Amino acid sequence: GTGRLNPPRMLDLVRQLASRTARREYLALVRGDVAKPATVDAPIGRHPVHRTSMAVVERGKEARTHVAPVERYGTATLVRCTLDTGRTHQIRVHLAAIGHPLVGDPVYGGRRAAPGVPAFARQALHAERLGFVHPSTRRAMSFAAPLPADFAALLDAMRAGAKQS
Repeated sequence: GTGRLNPPRMLDLVRQLASRTARREYLALVRGDVAKPATVDAPIGRHPVHRTSMAVVERGKEARTHVAPVERYGTATLVRCTLDTGRTHQIRVHLAAIGHPLVGDPVYGGRRAAPGVPAFARQALHAERLGFVHPSTRRAMSFAAPLPADFAALLDAMRAGAKQS
């Protein structure tokens, strides 16, 4: 085949994402010290004032993010985020809501530089793993993406800084 998905198979993948059988894991460098795993269960919708951004809002759509520390540096923490839902900006909104915004996030991370964290030109967020059931073979599939070089260099700088303090 051409590698294209026919409409029923495409619909199957969409349903897996909607029904949460697809597994999505992200690595994120966040501000502050995340000492223990947490689940953020908070509805997300359009920000009532800033319509181009999202926010935790009472009448928003259900959203759940599992956050677990991977490496702690004191001023920042590398966390793994596993999504039960897939809302727009979900990870960014949920991390900011618990007081640990993404490093390099201009919208949800605050304008000022994070103390003890090197400047980073983009959001410190990486889609690490995607897992789903293949729509035609029904086999469990898993895809992993290596950490981009700039993100790896940022973590090396954080490790070097953490050793000095």
